[in-house]
Amino acid sequence: MSSHNTAKIEVDKSQFAERNVSHHFVDADQEFDSCKMGMWLFLLTEILLFGGLFVAYVVFRTWHPETWEAGAEHLDWKMGAVNTGILIASSVTMALAIRQAQLNDKKGTVMLLLATVLLASGFLVVKYFEYTHKFHLGIFPGGDNYMFPGKHLSNEFIYFSIYYMMTGLHVLHVLFGMAGIIWVTLRAAKGEFYSAYYTPVEMVGLYWHLVDLIWIFLFPLLYLTK
Repeated sequence: MSSHNTAKIEVDKSQFAERNVSHHFVDADQEFDSCKMGMWLFLLTEILLFGGLFVAYVVFRTWHPETWEAGAEHLDWKMGAVNTGILIASSVTMALAIRQAQLNDKKGTVMLLLATVLLASGFLVVKYFEYTHKFHLGIFPGGDNYMFPGKHLSNEFIYFSIYYMMTGLHVLHVLFGMAGIIWVTLRAAKGEFYSAYYTPVEMVGLYWHLVDLIWIFLFPLLYLTK
C-alpha cells in the first residue's frame, strides 16, 4: 500500500512538472538551462549598464581626487555599512529559499522569500533617511541646483551627481528585484515550486545576487574614499 502511494505521488509530480514545461522545450532540464543562459545574458547587460557609470566614476575621480575626498565627508559610512549588511543577509535568505524549494519545503521557501523582501525594505528605509537628510541640507545633483551650505569645493556637485546616478539606479534595481521576489513568493504559496521545478525562484535569485554585488562595490567606492 505504501509503495503504491509513493508511485502515485511520483506520477502526480511528473504530470505537474510536465505542465510547467513550455511547449517549445523538450523537457524541464532544457527549459532550465535555456532560462539560466537567458538570465546570465540579461545580467551581462546590467553589468554593462553599471559599467558605464563605473567608468565615469574612475575618470572624474582621477581628474578631481580632492573633490571625491570632500564629497565623501558628507556621506554617513555607518548607514552605508548597515545597508551592506542588510543586502548580504538578503542574499543568504534568497539562496536558502532556493534550497528549500529544491527540498520541497513550501513553507520554508515562502518564509525565506518574505524575509528577503523584508530585508530589502529595510535597505530602502535606510536609503530614504539618507536621501532626505541630504535634501534637507541642500545637497542635490546638478550644478545650478547645488546649494550645499558652508564651505565646499565649486565642483563638488560632480561627486554628488555621480553618487545620485549610481545609488538611484541601484535603488530602482532593488525595487525591480523586490517585485520579482514577491511574484515568486505568491507562486510558491500556491505550491507551484518543488524539487522538479523551481526555475523562476533561481532566476530571480540570480538577479538579486547581482543587485547585492553591485552595492558591495558602490559602498567602498562612494562611502570610503576619504
